[in-house]
Amino acid sequence: MEQKFEWVSGSELETVNFASALAEKLNAGDVLALEGDLGAGKTAFTKGLAKGLGVKRNVNSPTFTIIKEYMGRLPLYHMDVYRVSGEEEDLGFDEYFEGEGVTVVEWAHLIQEQLPEDILTIQIFRLGDSKRQIVLQPSGTRYVELCKEIIS
Repeated sequence: MEQKFEWVSGSELETVNFASALAEKLNAGDVLALEGDLGAGKTAFTKGLAKGLGVKRNVNSPTFTIIKEYMGRLPLYHMDVYRVSGEEEDLGFDEYFEGEGVTVVEWAHLIQEQLPEDILTIQIFRLGDSKRQIVLQPSGTRYVELCKEIIS
């Protein structure tokens, strides 16, 4: 049975801090699928992940470059696959998924077939101007345990 963990953020700062706390528990090879409408807070969430990984650079969405890399405690591979045309295109995503860093993929459903089996899917829903519902859907024992720890 698929488990879901939910958390409500009252502000962008709370979202950043939640993602930062999550990032502190991430390991090399962890893959996060980030879903949400435009303006839902995917980039704010990724900024929080970067903060928790000790990334010093400013993080923004890699809309036109597809992949941006940031160095911290672990490398952060930030992907925006919104403009990737079709699942047949091989951009070497698996090298990142199996790499030495943490990968976060915005619009991950567009490359569903290329994603690893064990993954943490994070959906962000707008509940108002700054309020967000964050739904974590873990696939794999590691991510289930991670969600239990972060949402306790």
